[in-house]
Amino acid sequence: MRLQLLLYVVLVAAAATRAPVAEAWGKEGHYMTCKIADNFLTEEAAAGVKDLLPAWANGELAEVCSWADSQRFRYKWSSALHFADTPGDCAFSYARDCHDTKGEKDRCVVGAINNYTAALMDSDSPYDPTESLMFLSHFVGDVHQPLHCGHTDDLGGNTIIVHWYTRKANLHHVWDVSIIETAMKDFYDNDQSTMIDAIQTNITDVWSNEEKEWEACRLRTKTCAETYAKESALLACDAYEGVEQDITLGDEYFFKALPVVEKRIAQGGVRLAAILNRIFSGKNGRLQSS
Repeated sequence: MRLQLLLYVVLVAAAATRAPVAEAWGKEGHYMTCKIADNFLTEEAAAGVKDLLPAWANGELAEVCSWADSQRFRYKWSSALHFADTPGDCAFSYARDCHDTKGEKDRCVVGAINNYTAALMDSDSPYDPTESLMFLSHFVGDVHQPLHCGHTDDLGGNTIIVHWYTRKANLHHVWDVSIIETAMKDFYDNDQSTMIDAIQTNITDVWSNEEKEWEACRLRTKTCAETYAKESALLACDAYEGVEQDITLGDEYFFKALPVVEKRIAQGGVRLAAILNRIFSGKNGRLQSS
């Protein structure tokens, strides 16, 4: 029944610095992204990932996927790496948009994904491989959240105050957390594993013809994270449509947004696995730099 509800929603709706409290996707979204990735890892990649995980993760990649949000105050330099906002033209341009508030180039979520992928592929990299894995796993989730490629002037929706049904929030938080929480409550009996299973089933069934396209990347020296940011920037324009300060967002917005959220979690998981499979496909578990 829950799967039928999910499929119904899909068919019906087949549609700066961040504020410190904002967590991309929230813990649930990041956890789900990484659990989806687990299902697409090769044996070699799964073993390589497990070898790098800290002891407190108990061998579970999903346990570390929100770690980067908890490190923003420890690693203040990392704040700019969670997003890639744009001027609001529904497009992402690396040359124009990948920089921090001081104008330093390559400091955005796309640059971070490329750099941590390169670090993990290079056995001589000076970066800690465990931290590189945890940052990479988080940032792949971030780039798939549309409001992490939102508009610069409102900090990706952080300054737009709305009411999500009866609760006050900002638009960014709605996309990070509220849509997922509402779906969990209304469709999945507040059971995260049930929602993960439903998304996984949709990858196998509803999106089976798209899954191979999601993971494909012909770039040898970089990831395809720029493509993922372009997708999110375009989706962000839809997320802003009809939204203004103090508006109440309810069922109409929810049923349009939920299929987008679920598909972006699915895409993030498939693509994270593809990146990790590539990283750990070489001898001794990691590719040598070329």
